[in-house]
Amino acid sequence: MLEQLPGRGLRTKVSSTYVLIGLLAVGVLTQAWLMSAVDPSARLQTGMTMFVGVFVQAVPFLVLGVVVSGVIAAFISPNLLRKVLPRNEKAAIGVGGLAGVALPGCECGVVPVARRLIDQGAPSSVALAFLLSAPAVNPVVLVSTAVAFPGEPGMVAGRFVASLATAVVMGLLWSRFGSPSWMLPRGGADHCVSGRTRAAVFVEAARHDLLQAGAFLVLGAAIAAALHVIVPPHWYEQLATQMLLAILVLAILAVVLALCSEADAFVAASMSSLPLLPRLVFLVVGPAVDVKLFAMQAGTFGRAFALRFAPVTFVVAVVCATVVGYVTLGGAR
Repeated sequence: MLEQLPGRGLRTKVSSTYVLIGLLAVGVLTQAWLMSAVDPSARLQTGMTMFVGVFVQAVPFLVLGVVVSGVIAAFISPNLLRKVLPRNEKAAIGVGGLAGVALPGCECGVVPVARRLIDQGAPSSVALAFLLSAPAVNPVVLVSTAVAFPGEPGMVAGRFVASLATAVVMGLLWSRFGSPSWMLPRGGADHCVSGRTRAAVFVEAARHDLLQAGAFLVLGAAIAAALHVIVPPHWYEQLATQMLLAILVLAILAVVLALCSEADAFVAASMSSLPLLPRLVFLVVGPAVDVKLFAMQAGTFGRAFALRFAPVTFVVAVVCATVVGYVTLGGAR
């Protein structure tokens, strides 16, 4: 990008897009060296495989999310939002939670969408309810859960009800106790439609959100890969007879593994030595709070928000999944 400076002529302005392109070029050029450095270590190979797996799984849904974010920035006005959402905030929170059914996406792709909804005038409590529900109650996730757990409709129903309950409860808690000062200032003015074509607004909003969310996705995927190497592969076999401990451990594992919500059901299904209830907790907690999602929330909404929102979400998700699981699964199975 070139810009004119007074008395200095044209000067190249290095934007984040150029930095990304440069990093990709360096990665391609040093690919052989990186592979030779990783090959001697089985642990490094496992970590790299986990990193690539998390990143590659998430990228398509991240792209979907930023496209939706760009559409909202370009075509959804505050006036339209006010017409669609109920005036009563509690009712609007319920609508925001149910709206997650309509967007097949991973949690990493929903973060910029929630940011854009807030920037366009939606109450933050409604946007946060949507942020928590969309990755967990959309048709893609529910179908993948049904495929991973054939003959167990209680797992599908439990995941839907517990995830939706988590989203609505967190929206209500935020509306009651949350403070706007905990969030970064709104950035809607940066993508204002006035004086610009809708196409230009869409491209700029999508580019901005892709670069921002992508950076924190890389950070979160790296943390998840490092933690995956540390966790022993067969630890859960010893938890089968300790229900409360199994629930707590699988909830924590969901946070550190940071799996995509479209793939986590198959991971949970592979833990066949554990009862269904802790595995349901794993499926509800993961899309609501994990390390990559925490990193992306911190970058999008601010560290003060993430440090308050993530721990409370963890507790609410565990409680909702446990209570709902006892009902839909017929007890502690």
